[in-house]
Amino acid sequence: MSNIDFYFSIGSTYTYLTITRILDVEKKHDVKFNWKPFSVRAIMKEMNNIPFPKEKVNKVNYMWRDIERRAKGYGFFAKTPVPYPLTQFDLANKLAILGLEEGWGVDYVRLTYKRWFQEGKEPAVDPNISEICNELNIDKNKVIEKANSDKIEKKYLANTEKARNNKVFGSPSFIVSNEIFWGDDRMEDAITWSKK
Repeated sequence: MSNIDFYFSIGSTYTYLTITRILDVEKKHDVKFNWKPFSVRAIMKEMNNIPFPKEKVNKVNYMWRDIERRAKGYGFFAKTPVPYPLTQFDLANKLAILGLEEGWGVDYVRLTYKRWFQEGKEPAVDPNISEICNELNIDKNKVIEKANSDKIEKKYLANTEKARNNKVFGSPSFIVSNEIFWGDDRMEDAITWSKK
């Protein structure tokens, strides 16, 4: 079975498409994705890259419509625009790291994206975060406290540094034997490469 590193940031819009279909893709192609939440925001700031500035209205409108079209093509839906950019970007991703350590991370990330893109509920803020914690049967205050710990912060920074070292510049990105594949539409290309 091939192993593929999957670098992502909750806060990346196109990552919704990947998160929603990744488990089915994994089963279909008999591969294993290693989920690595990181700060794409930090890397983009270093590159002076503002992904969808408000003055570029046509580009922003295209992004929202493109996500809707692609979601429909995959057999699910997106209701855009959604709250963007996120006000609690780092917390959303540190919760993902904690959850992946504790066994509820994949469900948390998938539920967070579903509620963001299908219900317009911003990640890692109330009432959404309380509702997600209730659904996952986890204690909101405890997990937020743990997510804000030095241990999780170090893991978050380490994941971001690994992404940087792998020349990752966007989310989602897939790494196969030092080859980078960027974007939801490159997930299958990464799988094909992993089986060469």
